[in-house]
Amino acid sequence: MDSESQHPHGSIIFSTVGRTNYGFDIFSLKSPLTFLSSPLHTSQYPAEHRLTDGTSVNFNGHFLDEDQTLVFVSERSGAPRIYLRRRGPYSQVQIEQLPASTDSLFLDRPFLRNKCLYYISAHQPPQQIFTSWSALYSTNIDDGKITRLTPFGCVDYSPAISQSGHLIAVASYGDRRWPGEFHDLTTDIVVFPESDPENRTVVCQHGGWPTWYGDSTIYFHRQADDGWWSIFRVDLPDGLGVDSDPVRVTPPGVHCFTPAATSASHSKIIAIATRRPGKSYRHIEIFDVESNKFYPVTELLNPTTHHYNPFFSPMSTSLSYHRFRGESDTKTIPVLDTVISPVKRLRMLRLNGSFPSFSPSGDFVAFNHDFNASGLKIVKSDGSKRWTLFEDRTSFGNSWSPAEPNVIFTSIGPVFDSVKATVEIARVSFNSLNPDCEVEIELLTKEETGNNAFPSCSPDGKHVVFRSGRSGHKNLYIVDAIKGELEGGEIRQLTEGPWIDTMPSWSPDGKLIAFSSNRHNPDNINCFSIYVIHPNGTGLRRIYVAGPEGSDEVDKERLNHVCFSKDCEWLLFTGNLGGVTAEPVSLPNQYQPYGDLYLVKLDGSGLRRLTWSGYENGTPAWHPSTLDIEGNELVGDKLRGEFDDVLWMNC
Repeated sequence: MDSESQHPHGSIIFSTVGRTNYGFDIFSLKSPLTFLSSPLHTSQYPAEHRLTDGTSVNFNGHFLDEDQTLVFVSERSGAPRIYLRRRGPYSQVQIEQLPASTDSLFLDRPFLRNKCLYYISAHQPPQQIFTSWSALYSTNIDDGKITRLTPFGCVDYSPAISQSGHLIAVASYGDRRWPGEFHDLTTDIVVFPESDPENRTVVCQHGGWPTWYGDSTIYFHRQADDGWWSIFRVDLPDGLGVDSDPVRVTPPGVHCFTPAATSASHSKIIAIATRRPGKSYRHIEIFDVESNKFYPVTELLNPTTHHYNPFFSPMSTSLSYHRFRGESDTKTIPVLDTVISPVKRLRMLRLNGSFPSFSPSGDFVAFNHDFNASGLKIVKSDGSKRWTLFEDRTSFGNSWSPAEPNVIFTSIGPVFDSVKATVEIARVSFNSLNPDCEVEIELLTKEETGNNAFPSCSPDGKHVVFRSGRSGHKNLYIVDAIKGELEGGEIRQLTEGPWIDTMPSWSPDGKLIAFSSNRHNPDNINCFSIYVIHPNGTGLRRIYVAGPEGSDEVDKERLNHVCFSKDCEWLLFTGNLGGVTAEPVSLPNQYQPYGDLYLVKLDGSGLRRLTWSGYENGTPAWHPSTLDIEGNELVGDKLRGEFDDVLWMNC
């Protein structure tokens, strides 16, 4: 019989920053270049048409012809997959999935040429930790043969094909490892013949998101020395040499990225996404590189909606992009959504909320409504019913008592604040079978003790471990789960030192507490590793996930949100071990766009990756039962498209 120690099983619920609100569809404008010589705000301005069908999240398309046949990425199957949209009989629109790497849980940036589908995939692990899995592959549409075009040991993003189809450009780290940045990647622009992918030429250092004009000019984006994201151009003579140094195309004073070049008949025109000073929304504009003039496009249509990643049809008769499709009374965000799992016996569900915690039986999940942690809610784990315990207080970091089906511990106060901020551990009592029952909230910590957060209850329900800033540093404490310190209950300090110990998790057998800490490098407030300690304060040790003690890799770890499997053999956590999967500037805001879920054994062996995406996945919870939401009428929220563009951009 398979043991859980070798084959982890059960159900994992986790959250993803912003993802549930995206509601992306691909839209198109016919003849978008006509307004270059026409007055704006007239009937001549082109109408916007939605090309995708409003199912799931649809993005990063590529036109095949002038009839708006297009390949695009959609997450409708529970992971990014590549689809073809075309007109069928009687002009009906048909959408079908295209063959690609079935082993991959991340596919992106597709283009189709001569019955060959090209795309980024992340299904083959690199030889080293802290290296992205992203690489360029092709699939022959006729025979299904899959070929890796990126050399093993190299990392490629954002492919583009030249007008003739003979040359491919990528943003590439080459064989360099990810240095740790997650805003402006230090990739290079690399070009190779489609027929000879090993013949790679670096045509420009420091650049991303290449787009071809013809076969001899590449536009790309990068952050300039003055801090403004700008579009640059590099010219290539015959033979894949470099004709000149890169030339900055767009001026300072406006952020410009994800360029799209036009066909040869419009040689001086590119489409770009922009963020202008004082503006909160990303928009598509057309830029005349000869006159240095911008022409607004999407702001005239949808001024309060973000627009991403433009692309032209082959003859530039259509301009397209993806954006939030708009609110709808019939479209909702289900509170639970199935995500494809790479582990056969492990069920994975994305939560429309954050900080989930299972009830002892696994029948219910407590969670906070969003990352800003407004109130405390409960949902049945089959997704069929949801109710609110309270919503008049900011709450986050939940722990359902393993011994009491009607008690949840939570933090009440501002999220991720200073050590002196007032955040209190609360015991919330209610009746899980009666949503209308009275809810009792008892504070376990004193208001004057500062920032107390992230409670985790012992398996016998008698004690709670939590993080507190009462000493001037964020360390771990244990308090009586019934009386707390207000009623004279026992409280004692578990860890002590001038560093951050946080997000503790009590093991189901009661023998260990796992937590995240930067105690190995207290001056670095970004890099955290996993530690375990006995509840009596003995046996402190670090779980070396990225490499052995003393290696260069171990102090690059940013590992958080740790919890145990039922048999206490595995740890589930979020981490940066797989680098960046997609160019972060091409996405909505992610606080750390390399947060994926991983499993590792208590001795640091058996590392397994569970998610691949450009998003930040976090706050997971794990229960040994296998949840099933299929066939249920799921509760949900109205799709509102409420998410942020990148917050780190200087605007």
